[in-house]
Amino acid sequence: MSAGVETLSRKQAVPSPTAQWPRITVVTAVYNGEEYLEATMRSVLDQEYPNLEYIVVDDGSTDGTAEIIRKHEREVSCWFRQANQGLYAALNAGFARSTGEIMGWLNASDLLQVNGLFTVGSVFAGLREVEWITGRPTKISATGMTVDVLPVPRWSRGRFLAGANKYIQQESTFWRRSLWERAGGRLSTEFRAEGDFELSSSNMERYNRNCDEIAAHEVESLDGGRRAALKAFRWISEAVKPVPKVRGLWYRLAIRSLYGMRGPDWSPVIEYGEGGWRLQR
Repeated sequence: MSAGVETLSRKQAVPSPTAQWPRITVVTAVYNGEEYLEATMRSVLDQEYPNLEYIVVDDGSTDGTAEIIRKHEREVSCWFRQANQGLYAALNAGFARSTGEIMGWLNASDLLQVNGLFTVGSVFAGLREVEWITGRPTKISATGMTVDVLPVPRWSRGRFLAGANKYIQQESTFWRRSLWERAGGRLSTEFRAEGDFELSSSNMERYNRNCDEIAAHEVESLDGGRRAALKAFRWISEAVKPVPKVRGLWYRLAIRSLYGMRGPDWSPVIEYGEGGWRLQR
């Protein structure tokens, strides 16, 4: 089960002092990230989460990245350098050394919200049936100021394969190790461009094209009428792309409606109330 999480304060999120906090592994893979790496690492370490495993992988940086990591090497659980192989290969190397029950990664230009790990830990401790969560996407300026907080995302596999819910904000997403192992225990390194540390306008088209290719391959693995329906929907989406007005109308009437359409595949939102965390469908 997946779920979206409302942003809450530490006072709301923290269970009783005697509760056992689950071990959370956070991996930061970095390549030439000296501009923001210090702030990224501090946003993790300053949480003071009592059962944190923080692993930093320097993927062959040629700037001052290594010096920044060494500055904090007594605070991190593990860090190491390797030849530049791309983000996903670096993350695989970091997760291969991890032991946490809960897993997630933070890129070297991202920040965790204050006390965010306490929220994550208490959700997974309180709701054993939840296997992964994603939080509210938050936009942060170059100076570290929160400038926008978007609605809680609703995610489903079917809508993703149809073309909606395409992007999951990785820095807000955490999952159980058991789910990671069932999914193969590693990230695919086939599409290295999709793991660029900084996506630019020049490769966004390729990024979207490869994401569509991955989803289309998954659709082919389905059986029966569901596969036929999804293929037809995706065919229409592809067919209208060359016609701007038709493409815009199709997006507004079809694709966008998938985001808010209630149904049995709509993931619940986790809310905090009397008695602790609860699933709100």
